[in-house]
Amino acid sequence: MLSTGSTGDGARLGVLLGSATPPEEIASLAHWVESSGFGELWIPEDYFFHGGIAASAIALGATERIRVGIAVVSSVVRHPALLSMEVATLARAYPGRFAPGIGHGVPAWTAQMGLTKRSPMSALRETLTGVRDLLAGKTVTNDGAVYTFSEVALTHPPADTVPLYTGVLGDKGIALTGELADGLVVSVLATPEYVAATRAKLDEAAAAAGRSANPELVVLCAINVARDPALARQTRDQIKPALAFYLAAAGPNPLLNAIGGNEPLAEMLSRGGADVVLAEMPDHWVDALSATGTPEQAAVSLQRLFDAGADKVVVVPLVESNGQESLDSIASVLPSFNSIDGSRHD
Repeated sequence: MLSTGSTGDGARLGVLLGSATPPEEIASLAHWVESSGFGELWIPEDYFFHGGIAASAIALGATERIRVGIAVVSSVVRHPALLSMEVATLARAYPGRFAPGIGHGVPAWTAQMGLTKRSPMSALRETLTGVRDLLAGKTVTNDGAVYTFSEVALTHPPADTVPLYTGVLGDKGIALTGELADGLVVSVLATPEYVAATRAKLDEAAAAAGRSANPELVVLCAINVARDPALARQTRDQIKPALAFYLAAAGPNPLLNAIGGNEPLAEMLSRGGADVVLAEMPDHWVDALSATGTPEQAAVSLQRLFDAGADKVVVVPLVESNGQESLDSIASVLPSFNSIDGSRHD
């Protein structure tokens, strides 16, 4: 079977827009991403920064060919009917270029809005099915565990199928993705080992559901890269504080568990927070969780994710002071990735 998803020019590398990016700078950044040769721009909806739908509209309007995706909106923040209306609007205005992603949402953020659900998996399932049916032009009537639809239909459904992605980590979410979605966006800090295991689980779930194509696997990858060899030698140490912050905030998780890191992380956190993780994080964690060094060295790390089963890799500059240099550095090695056939045969 073939994996789904492609970009107009075959580019397999994308960029994630930083949540802290001021809205007035989104258009210029999107234009730079496209003109630099990247194939995709993914936009987070981290509450309460910029809105994923509005930011996507800005990015789509500022570009001509690249795909713009959202990684990801929470399934509990918008009713699926409202989300479908927003998605259909952008899909019709920019055919073939919009890729919405849907996930559970960060529990702390959804709790701030009083939107915690007893069954987040039911919310995700009902959102995926409701959005899919409405985008297909169907009239939906359904009284679900989370959402109710009463003769809801879109006035302006898109003419073409819109790919729906999820943003999940656990086995239940991966199985649901394989059953219903067109792709999975894997969170930053994914190791090649996690990507390989997820690829197998995703394809197995798609086969069990009788699907003819495997969902696309899009992997976010933290980067800190420099073209000057002297500066490149500092990039690993520079990214460590950001990695330590994320690990301390997330705690033991499936991403780190793929390289046997959960028990050591739990032990570190029992003695403190990000400061302890920063002081004791082994170098092989940094290498597994990020791409650092020169452009050529970073390219090797990115290639490991492709070799593990990623269809697309989306770079995420984690060191703000070196963000533009990191992106420029990755742009310098784009041709080596764009020349690789993105079709993956089982």
